[in-house]
Amino acid sequence: MLMPGHVVSLYVATCGLGGPGLGSDEKEVVLLVYVIIDASTTNIVGVQQYLVRPVGHFSNKEKATEQPSSPDALISPELSITESFLQVAGRPLGEVIDQFDAYARSLSIDPTSPNFRIVTDGQLALRQSLHPEASAKDIQLPSYYWRFSDLRKEMVRCKSGDLSRALIPITDAKKLVNMPSLPPLPGSIADMLTELELKPYSDSDFYVKESRDMVTIIQALLSAGHKFECTETINLALEPGICSIDDEIDGSCIVRARGLPWQSSDQDIAKFFRGLNVAKGGVALCLSPQGRRNGEALVRFVSQEHRDMALKRHKHHIGNRYIEVYRASGEDFLAVAGGASNEAQAFLTKGAQVIIRMRGLPYDCTAKQVLDFFSTGDNPCQVLDGVDGVLFVKKPDGRATGDAFVLFSNESDAPNALSRHRESIGQRYIELFRSTTAEVQQVLNRSMDPKTYEPPAPPLIPQLPQVQIPLVPQHVITSGTSKDCIRLRGLPYEAKVEHILHFLEDFAKHIVFQGVHMVYNAQGQPSGEAFIQMDSETSAYACAQQKHNKYMGSFGKKHRYIEVFQCSGDDMNLVLTGGLHSPANPSKPPLLSPGMLHSSPAPQQKPTPPTSVPQQIPISVPPPLTLSIQPPSPALLAQQQAQFIAQQNLARHSAAAANEQLLLQNLTLMPHPATTAALPPHHAAMGYPPMFAAHAGAPHPFLFSPRALLPAHPQFPMGIIPGPPAALAHHMPLAHPSLTSAAGVMPPQPGTPVASIKRSYEHAFQQEATAGNATKRHYPGTTAAIYAPFYPPNM
Repeated sequence: MLMPGHVVSLYVATCGLGGPGLGSDEKEVVLLVYVIIDASTTNIVGVQQYLVRPVGHFSNKEKATEQPSSPDALISPELSITESFLQVAGRPLGEVIDQFDAYARSLSIDPTSPNFRIVTDGQLALRQSLHPEASAKDIQLPSYYWRFSDLRKEMVRCKSGDLSRALIPITDAKKLVNMPSLPPLPGSIADMLTELELKPYSDSDFYVKESRDMVTIIQALLSAGHKFECTETINLALEPGICSIDDEIDGSCIVRARGLPWQSSDQDIAKFFRGLNVAKGGVALCLSPQGRRNGEALVRFVSQEHRDMALKRHKHHIGNRYIEVYRASGEDFLAVAGGASNEAQAFLTKGAQVIIRMRGLPYDCTAKQVLDFFSTGDNPCQVLDGVDGVLFVKKPDGRATGDAFVLFSNESDAPNALSRHRESIGQRYIELFRSTTAEVQQVLNRSMDPKTYEPPAPPLIPQLPQVQIPLVPQHVITSGTSKDCIRLRGLPYEAKVEHILHFLEDFAKHIVFQGVHMVYNAQGQPSGEAFIQMDSETSAYACAQQKHNKYMGSFGKKHRYIEVFQCSGDDMNLVLTGGLHSPANPSKPPLLSPGMLHSSPAPQQKPTPPTSVPQQIPISVPPPLTLSIQPPSPALLAQQQAQFIAQQNLARHSAAAANEQLLLQNLTLMPHPATTAALPPHHAAMGYPPMFAAHAGAPHPFLFSPRALLPAHPQFPMGIIPGPPAALAHHMPLAHPSLTSAAGVMPPQPGTPVASIKRSYEHAFQQEATAGNATKRHYPGTTAAIYAPFYPPNM
């Protein structure tokens, strides 16, 4: 037969601080002392003392920085126990808990009975030491560890007396002034002994003395007829609750936890504060402006006493991360957890134990698709209340945001639901997270606020100018009419150069060095296009034919087909500028990344006149343009030399084109050697120099003269000057000294063929007029009026 009515004095010691600092340094429990007392006789029934072997779970960060201690050193100034002895004689915490449970049952005592009560010296032994360590080590404590009596509070309750003795009749109201107040809460066991006028126990070991003194106080209270009925409880799990924006929150019960892992749920935060009672719905995860968790949470406790103990867990750990704990206000909690949506209130009052947040849903997703998503496949789970258990987050205009919340009735449904993380609905993969009631209201509050979707206001203080990195000017890269380039369109925004090379496969070997250029929009974000320079037009054509509309599937479950077109540098320049020619000195940053390299601009030099020996003419490059991009890696910097070589090759092509154009401008028509006629009077009146005196007998009536050497002619701006065949006055001898020195060319040799350019059919063949072509006459009527500005009167 089981014997009811037993009180257990529990003494807890750690290898760290004791007294008011017990458990605040996250040190492990090393000693547990149990003394079982019969409540009816105040006799000691049994005593058990256990050494607990630490495993180094807590304070990993501190242990990494501390100097290694000697095995023979004492683990604590209050405990005369060495570390080596503890490793040999100690046992794991889980075994110690099981051994005491078996010992109590061996004494025919049911520890799960309501009359079996654990008594501790204050709150710290269980709330700050034993429960946090058991939670961190995944040790399931028996149910009698979740309720206990605080010896200090019991002492105050015993001294204050019963309620019947505290009541005073109305006729003796004057005695209310002289009524003694409640005694203060004792600060230690020594204070309680003094208050009860008891003699302390004398012993050299501190923990033995403390344990014996606790037993003495408990026996004294039991002898005085006191009953240990004031029960302190420790919540097993976090209870869901709803907070309205109009609720009054006690600001002395709120803390802010910072540094949480982004995937932490409200249950993880409650586990971090295990041993302390969090209010219903008292965990509010803070979200960033983008709607994602920012690693902070506001926690509301049931009383200020629990809040104060929570502040002592500052820089305790979740895994390898230490968590900062600070005071917060009730307004801070309401701003995050307070809800004003009736729809959210109705949704959260369905009694669900689990809330799952879905992110990335298609905008046209329905509740039935969500139900099928969870009810099919492996480990199916049922949504609470069917379609009513799904709440879609919408914008103020009713459009979907791609987020939804789903309710489940049992805690066991949570792992089954979360196992579908990153599975797909249609063509989109869905992200799943454990959510809270506070997060539901916070997300809905933001979604219904029109300011959420407004563009951010400019900062009051402008940002510092970014470091300017010289790059190759865009118009140097995107130039040329040769179709040796390809244009990629429809790239994923996450695509990098290495992804493009993998997509092109064998065609990547035909890309010129540093020939992949990503196109960015005006905000500096990827536009989904790229411009690639190939080694030949054949390679560009083959690549466009083989890779057009092929899929690039290296980004999770995204499958994007890529459009590939053959183009030239000028074509790409038109695409980037919207069909407009690039200005000489562009004022905006280029849209094209120059192969992700930094190149120094070519020095500006004046073009030199061509000589008989080909000479490289440096091109004139505008001031270096800049892009606001991240600095390249050292591996890319090593390729700068190849980029410079490519620039030099492009400069040579441009210089060759400039030489050809300059030669065409200085090209003159060489006269026939027999021409001796003088300059006609009407040409002399126009101001032609004497060097244009022609020679009679030349069969070519036209002269192409360089505009740089001729005065401007009002009727012949292009330099093609006609004249009568008899005069032959429009042929210029290249041997003239002024022309030779100005153009920098050699005079013609005798026998050089004469070149001419015809102006009209009649003047080109008027020396061969016959009866066969006599029908070709001038058009009568307005011909002279139309062409008068372009032809001399004698024509």
